[in-house]
Amino acid sequence: MSKWVYYFGDGGKELKNLLGGKGANLSEMTKLGLPIPSGFTITCECCIEYQKLDRKWPAGLREQFDKNILELQKVSGKTFGSETNPLLLSVRSGSRISMPGMMDTVLNLGLNETIVKMFAKSKGARFAYDAYRRFITMFSDVVMNIDRMKFEHVMDAMKDKKGLKSDTDLSATDLEELCASFLHIYKTETGEDFPQDAYSQLERSVNAVFDSWNNDRAVRYRNMNRIPHDIGTAVNVQEMVFGNMGDDCATGVAFTRNPSTGENKRYGEFLANAQGEDVVAGIRTPLTIETMKNTFPKCAKELYDIFTQLEDHYSDMQDIEFTIEKNKLFILQTRNGKRTAGASVKMAVDMVNEGRIDIKTALMRLEPAKIDSLLHKQIDPKALKSATPLGTGLPASPGAAVGQIVFSGPAAEAAKDKKLKAILVRLETSPEDIQGMAAAEGILTARGGMTSHAAVVARGMNVCCVAGAAEIKVNEAAGTLTVNGQVFKEGDFISLDGNTGRFYAGKLPVVDPDMSGDFDTVLKWCESIATTEVHANCDTPHDARVAKSFGAKGIGLCRTEHMFFAEDRINIVREMIIADDTPARIKALDKLLPFQRSDFHGLLGEMSGMPVIIRLIDPPLHEFLPHEEKDQHILAKVLNIPVSAIKAKVESLHEFNPMLGFRGCRLGVVYPEINAMQVRAIFEASLALQKEGKDPRPEIEVPLVGNIKEFKLIKNLIKKIAKETGAEGKVHYKVGTMIEIPRAALKADELARDGAEFMSFGTNDLTQMTCGFSRDDAGAFLKDYVAKGIYDVDPFQAIDQAGVGRLMRLCVGLARSVNPDIDIGICGEHGGEPESVMFCHLIGLNNVSCSPYRVPIARLAAAQAVVRFGPSQKQTPAKIFAKI
Repeated sequence: MSKWVYYFGDGGKELKNLLGGKGANLSEMTKLGLPIPSGFTITCECCIEYQKLDRKWPAGLREQFDKNILELQKVSGKTFGSETNPLLLSVRSGSRISMPGMMDTVLNLGLNETIVKMFAKSKGARFAYDAYRRFITMFSDVVMNIDRMKFEHVMDAMKDKKGLKSDTDLSATDLEELCASFLHIYKTETGEDFPQDAYSQLERSVNAVFDSWNNDRAVRYRNMNRIPHDIGTAVNVQEMVFGNMGDDCATGVAFTRNPSTGENKRYGEFLANAQGEDVVAGIRTPLTIETMKNTFPKCAKELYDIFTQLEDHYSDMQDIEFTIEKNKLFILQTRNGKRTAGASVKMAVDMVNEGRIDIKTALMRLEPAKIDSLLHKQIDPKALKSATPLGTGLPASPGAAVGQIVFSGPAAEAAKDKKLKAILVRLETSPEDIQGMAAAEGILTARGGMTSHAAVVARGMNVCCVAGAAEIKVNEAAGTLTVNGQVFKEGDFISLDGNTGRFYAGKLPVVDPDMSGDFDTVLKWCESIATTEVHANCDTPHDARVAKSFGAKGIGLCRTEHMFFAEDRINIVREMIIADDTPARIKALDKLLPFQRSDFHGLLGEMSGMPVIIRLIDPPLHEFLPHEEKDQHILAKVLNIPVSAIKAKVESLHEFNPMLGFRGCRLGVVYPEINAMQVRAIFEASLALQKEGKDPRPEIEVPLVGNIKEFKLIKNLIKKIAKETGAEGKVHYKVGTMIEIPRAALKADELARDGAEFMSFGTNDLTQMTCGFSRDDAGAFLKDYVAKGIYDVDPFQAIDQAGVGRLMRLCVGLARSVNPDIDIGICGEHGGEPESVMFCHLIGLNNVSCSPYRVPIARLAAAQAVVRFGPSQKQTPAKIFAKI
């Protein structure tokens, strides 16, 4: 029979996949002798089995569950369901991967009408009815799906009527009256009385936590963070301890280091006379952990000692939840704390310097996708000196955000769909806002502390966040933000400084971040470990300089057509396209030659000594022509030709599917003079650079090849011009091809044998041609495909390893079977996506190429690939074919 239930201490941190992070760590801390309320964990495997059995408990769970309840009663000295000495429980979720706020919890379980009256006499009426109203609300929300705002509105109305500001101002009589109102809401919504049997409450709550694994917000969170849907959540059943029993009680959340900055300083917040939900929900403004020594001196010292013990034990920054009941400290949870990208870098470097961890461990703690935030801009310090803040909140998640105000998650999503930058302004955020928070440029809330939902989730997503801005008034229904009498409406611009917590009216300028210090140390670690080189996609010397500053070892893709759109040459390009014969086309191309020569001189000169892959013209020619009639009239005047000639050319170049039409090497085959001009410009620029003492290394790439005969035609043209210009034997150059058509991958051995000196996967086109998705139109259904699990992730965002990736493996195996040393890389947008970079390492690619600002991300992913999979890069064809 399967073991579904583990009592705390029976397992440990090594069983994280089975017990979930929370359960594994509760067991671990129990074995360490820390003050942990007793309890047990129902495994993640049980959750999956429960789902398979259509929400039924698997065989053996009932017996194991009852046995552990008896053990918990024995340890606690209390009896579950007893009316004289009752054991109250918490029921909490806990997957192996932390998903803060996404799944459900029920606290104070076991209360009923009889027990609450007994508690009122023995422990105080205010505490008893405060706990009961919380339990009714949570059970109604989590188990019965009753909107918790129905209860919140009743409580807010009572506070307004009595002129009270805080929940703690409510008297015992007020709370007893609220409980009666809450029970009435429950019966109205469900048609039944609130359950009085403790075992019924418990079983239904366990089921609800299992069910919450598949609630909308949890599924969205997993989709956004690429967390598997089949790992399930554990359920932790634990004896309740109470932080809301009076002024000698408290609850809080603390970190062993600052999760925003990475500073090695204890950090956290607590509330006296409260339960945990009050801290994370931001309903009351908490106190800093440093002030605990004034109100709870003994517990504060014990807590700080536990901070040290846990960080030493886990060798990582810990996020700890605690409760103080009658001046006695209890630890409810510890986990590796979520942190901002900047904090993660600082902690990694500090902990290596402290001797806690080695470099490989430090690198694996960094999330490449989150490091992206360090590469983005910050508010210009010069502008900050003269800017007057509207107000100040808590710097919950650093960075800068400048955008237009929206007041709901859906509005933030809609803004992103329109390519607009939105600042999500809320009274407070809730787990239901998860998708809108991800879509927003930044988040501003009126309520909440540094450990509120908004703060924790924003840090996890690397979204700039200012929380707990007490001076703002948010009217979400009216769509207004009021700050000190100044009213802002949806669409107005504001700027957030997540480093200081200040926010400003209008749009402040932003600047590039400083990449020195700890981040530079991390990049040096990557350099010493990675075996896959990182190149950049660059079309200008400026982009090349940026890429080099981030450590790029070459240019993996120069899109020459981007140069054609420059204002000083676009009309020459159009003249070339409209030309009716070869002489007229060559005449226009001769005008373009100096421009292209200058382009390549700048790019190759900037990257002296490094490979620069230059892709010959790729897009269909109609993209360069004006399609609006007014623009056609302007061009007609410039070229001194009839408008009818332009319209006729536009019509003749029209294609039903341009991505599969007259583009890429097909242009070079039909109009070789276009490629000839570009190649001549490359060689003339290279020869000029050599005279200047530089070392240009052009690698000329033939795009969209599917047939070896196409490639040979253009390669012969390249060799011919190399001889004509005198570059042959002087300039170090290569000729290769982009692999973006499935046929090219299938014929890679032929290409490698008959002249391709390098290959580079163009995964955007390769994905759309392999999957049969239009990269421009697939967005209409790919979100649903990912949500339904047909694809784990959008294949245009990360390589479809099972399909497109298999074709890539085949290509590498075929090419290396005839030329073991052929250089193979990737230059599509996937080249900077961390999981795709690791896949490229696994299949033996020499390099990946991405946009300049993603180079550090790719470098980190390349180093992590070595740590995860070993340094061996070039695999034999036999090994590659064995994996296909």
